[in-house]
Amino acid sequence: MARDDRRAGAITDAVQARRDRLIALTQEMVRIPTLNPPGDLYGPFCEMLRDRLHDTGWQVQLLRAHGAPGDSETHPRWNLIARLEGARPGETVHFNSHHDVVPVGEGWTRDPFGAALDQGRIWGRGTCDMKGGLATSIIAAEAFRAAHPDFSGAIEVSSVADEESGGFAGAAWLARQGWFDPARVQHVIIPEPLHKDRICLGHRGVWWAEITAHGRIAHGSMPFLGDSAIAHIGAVLHEIDTVLQPALAARRTAMPVIPEGARASTLNINAVHGGEAQQAAGYTGLPTPCVADRCRIVLDRRFLAEESIDDVKAEIRALMDRVAARRGFTYDLREMFEVHPSMTDRAAPVVQAVAAGIEAVFGRAPGYVASPGTYDQKHVDGIGGLRNVIAYGPGVLDLAHQPDEWIGVDDMIDSACVMALALERILGRSCGPEASKGTTP
Repeated sequence: MARDDRRAGAITDAVQARRDRLIALTQEMVRIPTLNPPGDLYGPFCEMLRDRLHDTGWQVQLLRAHGAPGDSETHPRWNLIARLEGARPGETVHFNSHHDVVPVGEGWTRDPFGAALDQGRIWGRGTCDMKGGLATSIIAAEAFRAAHPDFSGAIEVSSVADEESGGFAGAAWLARQGWFDPARVQHVIIPEPLHKDRICLGHRGVWWAEITAHGRIAHGSMPFLGDSAIAHIGAVLHEIDTVLQPALAARRTAMPVIPEGARASTLNINAVHGGEAQQAAGYTGLPTPCVADRCRIVLDRRFLAEESIDDVKAEIRALMDRVAARRGFTYDLREMFEVHPSMTDRAAPVVQAVAAGIEAVFGRAPGYVASPGTYDQKHVDGIGGLRNVIAYGPGVLDLAHQPDEWIGVDDMIDSACVMALALERILGRSCGPEASKGTTP
């Protein structure tokens, strides 16, 4: 026990010694505005990170997701995978983060890409979600290696594209290439900002659909000669608000989803587009007087483990059929994508390892939660077939996508200690199987 305590102390000391590197690495990441959409500067970001990781002994590969959704010559979808080899065979622990960030939005009082260090916090878009988590995992791995250079197995870190828009050119593409095959990776930790003393076991499901209502164009001075598709969508929205939303709010899940409101089924109207198309910036003319012959909405339906995806889809189609029959219009429904709920068992090895780290750092058992939205666990699990995966990382969930986003430096240090101690539990005590020593799919 005394030996274990000394080893744990050496690991946490090694994390603390890298505080300045952690701050500098996070700031350098945030100052590259990897906005999604459209997918800006993924290549320069990955090149910067490759150079920083090469400096500390990582083997690094840059992988472009050729042909994946969003990939183009103007906005290539670049991903990075880095690896530290241990001294002997063993299992592989993989930290999976994303480098894309959402649009800035309004309401900022600080430079969103300035990465200012103030009040013990680093401020900027992507600090919390999730460049701070990416930097934290790197520091954790390097600190663990410094304290335990003869560890078994291997440690990987990935920085992937497009998580904010579904991850299909990032974690999904890597999973299809075999990077998350359980034969080469046995444990995955995703450093999303779910709070430093909680383990996120999974997430709700999601179904996105685009619905287009059809009307008939006519002169705006004689709307009675036309048929307004906007009015039809208005009736659809009223049906959603008065009939569907109360039904969804009454459904509850046994999954530990946070915040409390997300334990119910939810539906968000993600977009509404109707009538005359918006003109390009700088256009100074006036709109023409027309009745809208088309109106389109995009639905973001989050569903529970207790619901089936078939029932989710049928419920929306039934609503549309009711409203269309009453009003006498036609519509098209295009399914955009779907993700099934995912939930890792509390007894899984990666859960137990991170839980032990949390208890060691904070002196209490972790909280167990599930995410209201999906993240790349859906691809590691659903495509890669690896169930031993969780989300754990620094940052306050409520700050994600908000103006004046920030991450606390002390929170990153604490989480890095938890991650490094989890590595000690998995890789520091036994040789493990040799199967995981392969470095490429």
